[in-house]
Formats: sequence, C-alpha cells, structure tokens
Amino acid sequence: MELDRLRSERLRHHRLSAPAASVTEAATHMTATQGQEFWGGRWALAARTRGAPTLSDVDAAFAEPDGLVRSWTQRGTLHILPARDLPWILRVTAERQTKQYAGIHRSLGIDADMLARADAAVRPVLANGNRITRPEFAAVLSGVGIDPSGMRGNHIFSALALRLVVVLGPVVPRESGPTRDQYVVAPEDWIPETAEPADPLAELFVRYIRSHGPAGIGDFGWWAGLPKGLSQQARDGAGDRVVEVEEGLFVAAGPAPRRARVDQVQALPPFEEYYLSYVDRTTPCAPEFTRRIGPSMNGIVQPVLVADGEIVGVWSHSVAVGKHHLAPVPELFGDADAVAVEAALGRFARFITG
Repeated sequence: MELDRLRSERLRHHRLSAPAASVTEAATHMTATQGQEFWGGRWALAARTRGAPTLSDVDAAFAEPDGLVRSWTQRGTLHILPARDLPWILRVTAERQTKQYAGIHRSLGIDADMLARADAAVRPVLANGNRITRPEFAAVLSGVGIDPSGMRGNHIFSALALRLVVVLGPVVPRESGPTRDQYVVAPEDWIPETAEPADPLAELFVRYIRSHGPAGIGDFGWWAGLPKGLSQQARDGAGDRVVEVEEGLFVAAGPAPRRARVDQVQALPPFEEYYLSYVDRTTPCAPEFTRRIGPSMNGIVQPVLVADGEIVGVWSHSVAVGKHHLAPVPELFGDADAVAVEAALGRFARFITG
C-alpha cells in the first residue's frame, strides 16, 4: 500500500483523524491502550476524543464500576481498557504472560505457595467494595510474612492481576499535581457480568484490526504477545469480519470512522500505539529516527510529534509536582510548522493542568 494512504488509514482507524465522542468510546474502540506511563495512556485517550478533555475528565471514566481499568492485558505491559473486556482478553493472553515471568518469579522466590498466601490475604481486604492503595497492598503482604521489597511486591501484584484477583480502578487524588496512582479493587466489584465473545481469540484480532488497521497478522501477534500459530488461528476465526485490502494487510469489515478536521500537528504520548503497535515502525517514522524514539535499552519510548501521519519529532515534559505547569519541550527531526507544533503541545499542557 502506498505510504501516504497507509498512514492516512491508520490515523483514521486509530481515531487520531476521526476522534471519538467520549473518552470511554475511544477506549472501547482501541480495546487496550498502552498505559504503563499512566499519564501517557490517559493522554492517548484524550488525543482520540473530540473537544478538549482534561486529565480530570479522563480520570472520571475510572471512577465507577463498568468504567475504565488498567491491568496487564498483554506482553507483560499495563494497558487501559473497559472493565468489561478484561476477563475475556486475559483468557487469551494470561497464560503466556505467566510463563513469560516464570524465571523472574523464581529469582525473587515467588512460588505457588506464596501467591496462594497473597491471594488469601488480599481477597478479604477488598471485600464489600473496599479499595486500597498500592502501599497498603504491600502492607497486606507484609502482614502475612511476605517481603514485598526488591520488586517482589510488584510481581506478586501483577500475578494476582492476571488471575483476576485485583485490578487497578479509580484514581487516587493527589494535591498540587497530576494524579498518578490508582486504587486496588476487586474485579468482582468492578467488572460487570457480561457474556464473553464466542471466540475470544478471533474477537481480539478483529478488535486490533478495527483500531490499528490496515495491519497484518504479524502486527497483531506482536501487539497481543501471541505466537505465529495462534495469530493465524485468530485471523482464521475472524472470517469475513475482516477484509484483506492488500496482500497481508487487513481492515475491519463495515464502515470506517468518519474523518474530522484535526490539528495539523499532534503531540502524542510515550508508548504511542500509532508508532509502537506494529512489527515495522518505519511506516510512521523515517528509519534514521526510530532510535531516537525507542524502544531504548531500558524500554522507554518517547512522546512523538506527528504531522500528516509522519513522526517529525519527539517532546518531553515532567508531570512532577511543581513542574507539570512548565511548557513541554519539542525536539524536531527537521523542518516543521513551529506554530502547529506549539499548538499541539499547548493542547497537552491544557490537558495535564486541567
């Protein structure tokens, strides 16, 4: 597919040139939005929503049951998604994620007995709609003789999340700066009982293609953290719900989101799905600049500036208390409209301080 057309179609399916009516609608369309940088995941949703939603507006979508949650949906990475989708996605991805971390668990002394003790200790604490902070979760572990230090507590938490014992729900209030933490809640209190898809694996493929297409089976496999055989099985199960528009490239059947007038330049978050969620990241970015974006040796992927589907630079900003009011700083790869870049970063600044 010709490069400009591929970029244009991906922008539309990502809701970057066809914004959703609400933050929840944007999250539902994306299925799972990368969010290990919590502020970045929330900005990713705001950037895909009409109007100018602020951080507080996005946080409101996490405030009630059947809203948004954050958990390890794939690749051992935190994503933001509608609560109702979490159980069926984990049926597809949890087993592989558990195997992925088996070696780290052994090195930290985490075994089946320790996880069972943690499970038994946490469930009653979260009963009846109770919620706790992550430090309080660590205290629960300490109370039953489990040392949460040295990343052990974090890995126990993610292991329990994959078992649907815990989930990250409402945002913890924070004075004088952007909110950054979430309460730990019990999935049975926060996730509604809904019928899961008849074929969760195929459904995940359709959802990915709907929000990331045109894309291929290999792209889906990378995004979902699934091997080649399962990825092909997912495509086969999708049947005519996806359409091959060019050899190896699929879009979802049915009408695509309707394009709207959007900013000439868009400032997008770290770990941006439009860049990261494909095997070949040179579609949105010239090959000589991908190293400046990442993933770096420590796994970081920089926030990006996008003009007409092309990444034209990166930017930085601190969300620390006392610094979040400072202007974001761009670093351009070449010529770009300075006024448009300033406008894009200004939209983010209004978001993070709102």
